Amino acid sequence: MTTYQGKCHCGHHEWEVKLEQDQQKHILCHCDTCKILGGGASTMNQIIPKSALKITSGGEPSKYAYKGDSGKSVSCYYCPKCTSHIYHHQEVMGPDTIIARTALLAEARKNFDVGAEIYGKAKMKWEKEIAQTFETLPPS
Repeated sequence: MTTYQGKCHCGHHEWEVKLEQDQQKHILCHCDTCKILGGGASTMNQIIPKSALKITSGGEPSKYAYKGDSGKSVSCYYCPKCTSHIYHHQEVMGPDTIIARTALLAEARKNFDVGAEIYGKAKMKWEKEIAQTFETLPPS
């Protein structure tokens, strides 16, 4: 297990994420929400236990929620100063699983490969497949 340091754009929030060897990859998400939030074709993430992420400065992140494809709640946790999204919790994935933004981990941006793609059904028509692609989420 390796610990990675993360911080938001303005530096107000900082955190640590502990990842097992097989989690040291980006999962690209192509859902429309990620496109809107990130302003690009996808976001870089990893699905991890909630206990693997620890906020080390900045206090509790701000939160808002919306209904996902499943009809269940998706809570987004972000810095209230710069609005960088730190992680999301999808109710459909259970209470102890979150989706952490690996693009906010400096070492991950430089060194991680792409391990999978989710929400392939929403990929832009010009995007090529980079890794195993799931129509929505991987099987649990």
